[in-house]
Amino acid sequence: MRRVEEAVGGWPVIDRNGYPYVVSPLMDGVPSVDPDMLAEVADEMVRIGDFDCDLILAPEAMGIMYAAAVSERTGIPFSVVRKRRYGLEGELPVSVDTGYSHSEQCINGVTAGMRVVIVDDVVSTGGTLSAIVSALRGTGAVPVCAVAAVDKSRDIGELSRRIGIPVMAAVRIAVRDGRAVVPD
Repeated sequence: MRRVEEAVGGWPVIDRNGYPYVVSPLMDGVPSVDPDMLAEVADEMVRIGDFDCDLILAPEAMGIMYAAAVSERTGIPFSVVRKRRYGLEGELPVSVDTGYSHSEQCINGVTAGMRVVIVDDVVSTGGTLSAIVSALRGTGAVPVCAVAAVDKSRDIGELSRRIGIPVMAAVRIAVRDGRAVVPD
C-alpha cells in the first residue's frame, strides 16, 4: 500500500458540520484516481476479503469503482446500492445515516440465501454498512463481510461486532490536527 500511504498526507480535510471529511482520490475521485493506486487498493481488497460469495454489492457512488475492480479480479458479479428507486419487483429500500448525511437508497437483484460481500470506498461511522447489512438480512441474504478501501472509523473491530460481520480495509487513516495521516 506504498502509493496510498505516501499520498495520504496531501489529502485535504474539510469541515462538514463538525465532521472531518477527507477529500481524496480513493474516496471522492478528486482530483483524479491514479490507475496504479486503484490497482494497489483493489489487489489488497481481494487479498484481505472473503470472496466466497455470489455477489459483490457496492454503495453508489465511490464503491462502484472498487466493486468493478474486485469483480474483474475475482470473476464475481457486482450490483450497485442505488441512490434512487426504480420500483422494480423485489426492490429493497435502505435508509442510510452517515456522519454527515441521510439518504434513502435501494438494493436490487438480491434474493434469499444469496451470499453477499459489501465493497465500498470508506468505512467511517458505519452507518452505510449497518443499514445495508440489516436490509440484506431482512431478505434472507447472507452478508459475508465488508471490505473498504479506507478505514477512517474509530474502531473497525467494534463496528464488526456491532453489525455482526467482519469489516476490513486496505488502509487505515486518521485525522489529526486537521490533517489526514496514516496512524502508527
